Amino acid sequence: MSGTELTIILGMTLVTFGIRGLILLFSGRIEISGAWESALVYVPPAVLSAIIAPSVLMPRGSLDVSFGNFYLISGCAALIAGIIFHRYALWAAIVTGLAVFGLYRFFLL
Repeated sequence: MSGTELTIILGMTLVTFGIRGLILLFSGRIEISGAWESALVYVPPAVLSAIIAPSVLMPRGSLDVSFGNFYLISGCAALIAGIIFHRYALWAAIVTGLAVFGLYRFFLL
């Protein structure tokens, strides 16, 4: 490892932990209004949707909305299971999505 690589790694470490440390240091002093707090509830689902949607809709790099797209079929099944079993939505979506993906791919390939 050269000196440049070590400098880059140390700089990235400093920036990463510096930002997080400042947020943790001042987190007890910052008050968030009710409107902001209610809006922040939607951040995790929005981020997860932004990560998952491209991989489900474009598994090979282009839009694929067909019955041959295993990811789309299992994603839709997981979504439906999460809605139906809303009390156990996370586990229902994970188990259903993986089961449908495995069975669909096993029987079609």
